[in-house]
Amino acid sequence: MVQDEDQPAKGEIGGRRVRKDALRNIGTLVQAAREVFATSGIDAPMREIAEKASVGVGTIYRHFPQRADLIAAVFRHEVDACAASAAALLERFGPGEALDRWMQRYVDFIVAKRGLASSLYSGGSAYAALPAYFDKHLEPALQKLLDAAVATGDVRADARPHDLLRAVANLCQTGSNDDPAQARLLVSLLVDGLRYRAVKSGGPNRPE
Repeated sequence: MVQDEDQPAKGEIGGRRVRKDALRNIGTLVQAAREVFATSGIDAPMREIAEKASVGVGTIYRHFPQRADLIAAVFRHEVDACAASAAALLERFGPGEALDRWMQRYVDFIVAKRGLASSLYSGGSAYAALPAYFDKHLEPALQKLLDAAVATGDVRADARPHDLLRAVANLCQTGSNDDPAQARLLVSLLVDGLRYRAVKSGGPNRPE
C-alpha cells in the first residue's frame, strides 16, 4: 500500500492506483531492481536494491509486498521499453531496417530476461497476467513494423507477429546465456526469410 491514499490517484501499477509522485518513486525502484537483477540475479538481496535506489528496504516492501511483485514490475517495464522502441526505430530508419533492428532488440530482451523466465512460469499469482501483457504490447508493436515493411515491399505479407515473437524466443533458447551471438545470427536468417518473395512494388505483396 502506498502513502497518502487520500490524495487523488494519478496512475496505476500492478493493478493499484497511486499518486504521480509515488509512481516516480516506484519507477526509481523498478530501475534499480532491473540493474541489480541484471548483475546479481532475481534472488539478489532486497537490501542491495534499496541501496541502489537510495531508499530503505521498508520502502520497497511498501510498494512491492512480495519479491514476485517487484519481478513482475521489472518485466512489465522491459516489455514497455521494447514495444516503444518500434515506433522510435521507424522514425529513424526505413521500414525494412527498422524491422531488422527491432528483431535484434527483441533478441536482447529475450536473452536478458532468461533469469526471469523460471519465475514467470512458476505459477505465482503475481505473474498470471504477464503473458497477456506481453502479447498485448509486443504484438501490436511488431505488427506496425511489419505493416510498414510490407507496404514498401521489404518483406512478405504472410508473417504474423504472434508466430514471429515465439520463433525468436525459440531460437534464443539455442544460444548461450552469456553470448547472444548465435541467437542474433539465427534471427538475422529468420528476417532474411521474411524478405523471400517480397516484391518491391510500393504496395503490399501477396504470397503465391
